[in-house]
Amino acid sequence: MKELLINLEDNEWSLEYIDHDRQIARAIVFDDEGYFYFVRAKRNDDFGKAILIETAGGGVETGEELKSAIKRELKEELGVSVEIICKLGVVSDYYNLIHRHNINNYFLCRITDFGEKQLTKEEIEDFNLSTLKLKFDEAVKEYEKRSETRLGRLVANRELPILKYAKEVIGENSCMI
Repeated sequence: MKELLINLEDNEWSLEYIDHDRQIARAIVFDDEGYFYFVRAKRNDDFGKAILIETAGGGVETGEELKSAIKRELKEELGVSVEIICKLGVVSDYYNLIHRHNINNYFLCRITDFGEKQLTKEEIEDFNLSTLKLKFDEAVKEYEKRSETRLGRLVANRELPILKYAKEVIGENSCMI
C-alpha cells in the first residue's frame, strides 16, 4: 500500500514568515461497526470563532516515536486503545497566522478498547473537545459544513483527502471490519 504525500499552502492568511515546524501524529480511527471517531473543537482564539471536526492527534514529544505518539494521543483525546493498521501518509500544511509548518503523519487505527479520556485543562477549557462518532458520509458532510470558517477550510483541505483514502484502504481490506 502506498503512502500519500500531500503538500498544502495556507490560502486563508497571508504569509509573513514561518518560524517553526511541528511534527504531528494523527489518526483515522474506526471501529468494527464501520464508525469513524473524531474530535469536535469549539474555538474562539486568534483563528476566530469556529466549531471544527478534526482527527484525533497532536504534537510528537521530543524523542517520541510516531507510533507511540499516536497511541498516546488517541488515549488522551478519545479514551481508546488501538491497533495501528498502517501509515496512510503525510500532509504538510501551514498555519500562516501562527507562523507554523505542520508535518501531519496520518495512521489508520482500529479501536480495540474504550476507556477514559485524559484531556488537558487547555483541551477542556479552551477547545471544549468532545468526541464525534460518525459514519463515513456523515463525517464528510460535517467537514463540508465546518468549512464556512477560514480555519475550517484549512482543516478540511488537510483531512478530507486522508479520510477518503482511508475509506479506500478499508474497502480493499474488508476483513478489517
